Amino acid sequence: QLQASGGGLVQAGGSLRLSCAASGRTFTNWAMGWFRQTPEKEREFVASITWNLGTTYYADSVKGRFTISRDTAKNMHYLQMERVEPADTAVYYCAAGRTVDLVRRSPNAWGQGTQVTVSS
Repeated sequence: QLQASGGGLVQAGGSLRLSCAASGRTFTNWAMGWFRQTPEKEREFVASITWNLGTTYYADSVKGRFTISRDTAKNMHYLQMERVEPADTAVYYCAAGRTVDLVRRSPNAWGQGTQVTVSS
């Protein structure tokens, strides 16, 4: 089970941190990720991180502005969003997958969404 939190309203250029609490199993060898969706677009990949080594992957649209991290002791992963833009406005979902490829293409688990709204 995944539980996302931390969304809200932020001004363009500001920052926000999303959190995702995982429970119900161990995630050794898994990967965790973040996706986002707007009414106009399909859900899109934002970032992922491998649970064991912390290797990270990013969509080009957020590279250099967003940072994904995880805390294995707390079973949490995070998305630190910096220099946000109105185009970042979306519902953000956390996800988990048995492999880094699966978490990007077809996650095994989803959290509920958290709304992020960036005002210009």
